Amino acid sequence: MRESSNPVMRGVIRDNQPAPYAGFGQAIPGGQAGMAQTGMMQANRQADPYQQNYAPASGRTITIDDVVMKTGMTLGVLVVVAIAAYAAIVTRGSDPVDQLTLAMPLMMVGGIGGFILVMIASFGRKQDNPAIVLSYAAFEGLFVGAISFVFANVAVADGVSAGAMIGQAVLGTMGVFFGMLIVYKVGAVRVTPRFTRMLMAGLIGVMVLMLGNLVLGLFGVDMGIRSGGPIAIIFSLVCIALAAFSFLLDFDSADQLVKAGAPQKAAWGVALGLTVTLVWLYTEILRLLSYLNSD
Repeated sequence: MRESSNPVMRGVIRDNQPAPYAGFGQAIPGGQAGMAQTGMMQANRQADPYQQNYAPASGRTITIDDVVMKTGMTLGVLVVVAIAAYAAIVTRGSDPVDQLTLAMPLMMVGGIGGFILVMIASFGRKQDNPAIVLSYAAFEGLFVGAISFVFANVAVADGVSAGAMIGQAVLGTMGVFFGMLIVYKVGAVRVTPRFTRMLMAGLIGVMVLMLGNLVLGLFGVDMGIRSGGPIAIIFSLVCIALAAFSFLLDFDSADQLVKAGAPQKAAWGVALGLTVTLVWLYTEILRLLSYLNSD
């Protein structure tokens, strides 16, 4: 089974991957996994490299409906908290300084809280814990609401409609999500180990640039990838493309879990992984729009 570029999704697959056994199984198309985590399982595979057998999971197994429902619940919590956070900032007063004194702490609390919960879920193998997933959604709601205010009201030129800009970012995020879902369903882009390695290389490169920009920024050096200029626009487009292609791996991982008969609780982990990617995509689209609408 292939692993996702999303660390949360990789953990879900690892913790819900049934052990192979001889004499019975369900064929899972898609080729050999390229990661070391599945290396021992490859030694027990049949001669056909595109077939792998899985033991049936006890209890009710995960379905696409479970994934859709749990993802909808997670995003529902995120959206409600984001709207509440945004409204609280706007009603703080007419002075932008007063509004930022609330927006910045909310953004910090939401971002740090969400990051900590993702780390707990990933390394503590608690991706299928609904309390952690929904708590993450609440923290990310604070982050999304606050950063939406900053990008749409502070980092743009006067006269730009904040509501229209946020609406464009939401529509863009939904468009990319459903567009990549269609691409996956029709098989326009095959999710292969090589595709996974290339995407992982791109993600690592982006992370290194972000970290380097952060460290150099502490010493007053600007790499230009977040300054709003042409380099920053190109960098945001690259991030948007990587987030979009990450959906293909997440969809494939969810599909493989369904075919492998993973437990129903794995749907919470899938919902968490998809939400992480959606938040990153929305943030990058909103950031790009702020660049294009700045002075």
